[in-house]
Amino acid sequence: MGTIDKCVILARGLGKRMRANDATVHLDPSQTAAADSGMKAMVPVGRPFLDYSLSALADAGFSHTCLVIGPEHVAIRNYYEQSVRLQRIRIEFAVQAEPLGTADAVLAAGEFFGPDEVLVLNSDNYYPLDVLIDAQGLGQPGAVLFDAASLVQASNIPADRVRAFASCVVDNDGFLVDIIEKPESPRAAGPKLVSMNCWRFSAEILRACREVPISSRGEYELPLAVRWALQHGMQLRTCVSHSGVLDLSRRSDIGVVAARFRHLQVQL
Repeated sequence: MGTIDKCVILARGLGKRMRANDATVHLDPSQTAAADSGMKAMVPVGRPFLDYSLSALADAGFSHTCLVIGPEHVAIRNYYEQSVRLQRIRIEFAVQAEPLGTADAVLAAGEFFGPDEVLVLNSDNYYPLDVLIDAQGLGQPGAVLFDAASLVQASNIPADRVRAFASCVVDNDGFLVDIIEKPESPRAAGPKLVSMNCWRFSAEILRACREVPISSRGEYELPLAVRWALQHGMQLRTCVSHSGVLDLSRRSDIGVVAARFRHLQVQL
C-alpha cells in the first residue's frame, strides 16, 4: 500500500570537484576520461556508477526513471538508449538547459510527475536497497533521513563533512519541520539527522521549486525549496536510516566505491 514506481535522478551537475585534478589519485584511462568530463554518474567502477543505483531501484520496485541531464550529456543518453538492454527499468530523459541548481533540475522533470508521487535522488550517491524500501514504506510524500553518526561509520563521507551538513528537525509525529543550515542551532539539538536528498514528492513540490529564491551560492536549491514548501503547509513524513550512502563526488572516492561494488550484481 502506498508504493510508487517512478524515480527522478538528478544528473545535471557540473561535477566541479570530480573534474579537479588530484595527482595523488591514480585512475585507469576510462575513469580519468569520465572524471575529466564531470559526468559522475558514468564513472566506471566495474561498470558505470549509475547502473548500480538503477539496479537497486529495480530491486525496490521502481520501474520508471527520469534522468535529468544537460544538453551536452550525449554519452549518458547514448549509453542507456543504445548500449545496454533494459529489462527491469524504463528510462526517459529530461533536459535542464543550464545548471541552475537542484530545485531547477526537479522543475525540468515536472512533466514526468503527472499525478503520481516520485522518488528524487542524487546521481552521485548510491542508496542501498534498505533505504529505497524505507522510501516505499513512507506511504506518502516524505524523506528518508540519516543518522549522522551512522552515516560516518557506514559511508565513505568523512566526519568533518557530515558535521557541516544541515540538520533536519522532526516533530513528535515524525514529520519534517525544518532544515537548519547551521548545525549548532538550538533547534538542531539531539542526535543529528541529515538529508542525503532521498525525497518522496508529489507534484506539490513543483510550486516550491518555482517560488524558492536563489541561494547565496547562486543556485535554486532543493533543500531551500523543501523549506519553503514546509512553511507553506506541505507535510513530509520521515523515517530514519542507520545505513550508509556511498558518495562519488571526488576522484579519491572512485577506488573506495569500486571496492565496495566489487561483488555487487547489477540487473537492469
